[in-house]
Amino acid sequence: MTDITKTQEKALPRFKPATDIVEAEDGFYIYMDMPGVSKENLIIDLNEDEIKVSGRTDFPTREGEKLVHVEFGDGEYYRGFTVSHVVDKARIKATLKNGVLELHLPKAEKAVPRKIDIQVG
Repeated sequence: MTDITKTQEKALPRFKPATDIVEAEDGFYIYMDMPGVSKENLIIDLNEDEIKVSGRTDFPTREGEKLVHVEFGDGEYYRGFTVSHVVDKARIKATLKNGVLELHLPKAEKAVPRKIDIQVG
């Protein structure tokens, strides 16, 4: 194959987004900083017991501009997590707002703590 027919993609820098994981009574919440990532450039895949999150940022350049110094360039965020058996995978929800991705992993009904009523006999 000649160089003319090869399609070469520019390798993007890969970032591991800052992440917080919080357990609440109704499930787990994962918060990930992903500034510059739009909904269209965000991919969340669930495969068996693994959830993978990736997002791409594009730094637009305008005609006639010359970049002198760039710290907000194109890049890709990536993070993977193992999902516990206590999570109801069918009800996982994602929200992207102001550069923060929120994943809600609800607990399965059998894993939600409950109080046991005591009968007096």
